[in-house]
Amino acid sequence: MHKLNLGKSLILFLALPLFLVGCSKDHTKITIVGSSALQPLIEQAGNDYHLAHLNSNIIVQGGGSGTGLSQVQAGAVQVGTSDVFADTQKGIDASKLHDYQVAVVGIVPIANKDVGVSNLSPRQLMAIFTGKITNWRQVGGKNLHIIVINRSRGSGTRTTFESLILKGQDAVNSQEQDSNGTVKKIVSSTPGTISYISFPYANDPNIQKLSVDHVQPTNRNIPTNRWPLWSYEHMYTKGRPDKETAAFITYVLGKKVQRELVPKIGYLSINEMKVIRNSHNRITKVGGTHE
Repeated sequence: MHKLNLGKSLILFLALPLFLVGCSKDHTKITIVGSSALQPLIEQAGNDYHLAHLNSNIIVQGGGSGTGLSQVQAGAVQVGTSDVFADTQKGIDASKLHDYQVAVVGIVPIANKDVGVSNLSPRQLMAIFTGKITNWRQVGGKNLHIIVINRSRGSGTRTTFESLILKGQDAVNSQEQDSNGTVKKIVSSTPGTISYISFPYANDPNIQKLSVDHVQPTNRNIPTNRWPLWSYEHMYTKGRPDKETAAFITYVLGKKVQRELVPKIGYLSINEMKVIRNSHNRITKVGGTHE
């Protein structure tokens, strides 16, 4: 009897790996890489989606918009996320990518809390980030040297900020960081610092959010472009996506995510926008009137 039981146990033990391999084949793996600004939304959406689709395995990574676009173009990932339009990026053939705009995110200039400034004009922002203004005293703050923290060159947040604020001028040489979270930590702990991050990362009492021309950086000011520092959040696929990837993108664009998760995390639904911005920053009111 003992030998028989041992034999049965051995058969079950040997069969177990085959069973596990068989199960693993049923799992759908979708790899999504790119924008750190969009990462919190896609991570949470992926977790929620998995609860309803247990065979799904959605892997979300940052790295910046440039990385997301180059990776999806190369076919290395199913989805590349980006804060910028693909046709604005060198080396990217936008005609081979399919664009899904899944949210809108605001961008806000932030400073260390001790600089003594809470509002700047666009001209002052330009002068600071191009190195023409170097002390907070020059803009009504403390006698404190300005330390600019920029985003890395692959960052879509940087591309958007510089296109709207610097308008073609070169940014001052400065420390560069590749994620919103790292920038926030540095600014909160380093006297004199200034940078910019996306809205979902900005609800932190340890940093000073800066208004621009006395317009507050809030989501309610974005739909009409009253707060002009914002960008679309894109999910790009190489051509039409496969069935599993398409199903997840449809979920992200669906009512549950757009009405509940998008505002909860700090984004705006595409459906709330009263204006449209193209890849050349031209604003059109919904319905076709140019501003």
